[in-house]
Parts: sequence; C-alpha cells; structure tokens
Amino acid sequence: MERVWSGSPFEEKAGYCRAVRSGNHIWVAATAPFLDDGSIAGVGDMKAQTARCLEVIVDAVNQLGGDVAHITATRMFVTDITRTPELSEAHREVFAEHPPAASLVEVSALVHPDLLIEIEAEAVVPDD
Repeated sequence: MERVWSGSPFEEKAGYCRAVRSGNHIWVAATAPFLDDGSIAGVGDMKAQTARCLEVIVDAVNQLGGDVAHITATRMFVTDITRTPELSEAHREVFAEHPPAASLVEVSALVHPDLLIEIEAEAVVPDD
C-alpha cells in the first residue's frame, strides 16, 4: 500500500493521509481548498474553491501513478447547493475528456466557515 500527503496540517492533526493506493485503486480523502500556507483559496468563490480542491486531488493521484483520466468518481460536499453551476464549470474544465461518476451533497457546515466545498475522489489505474 502506498500513501501520499499534501502537507495539510489537518492530515497530521487528524491522523489521515491525502490519498492511498492499493493495487489499481486510489482513494483520495475529502479535500478542502486550502493553500500550502494554510489559508483558504478563493474565499467566497465557489469555482475557485472547486478548482483548488481538484488541483490537490489530481496531484495526489499523479503522485500515486495515475492521472486525471483514471479518476472514476468524485463526491462533492457543498454548503450551498444553489451554487452548483459555479462548481460544475470547474469540474467540467478538469474532467472534460474523462468525466467521472459524480455525486453532489449539501451539508450544513464544513470544518471552517469560509469553506464552500470539499471533494473526495476515487481512481482506478489500469494494469501496465
């Protein structure tokens, strides 16, 4: 089993890693739009926050030997489902050629009040 970390301080505090690969499968933990310095990307901007989450997810998948085309599912947790068009635009831009199965769920809150979205993902890397 392989693991990667994104450097988020929450990974160490909560005892999890960003992504795990076992065999051909990769699981990416729910990813919030935190920047490397711990600040939040795109405060108030759903598209920017979605793009940041997906950037971190794709990077984790890449580190584990996959690429964006191998991402088979995304699960998006949002605090305001009426902003779906904004997040959909960012999701479509990343996955234009390889759309995954996707779920969208509205939640009452995320770990910080400025967070609008968290995304988790799964990938399957084909045999060489």
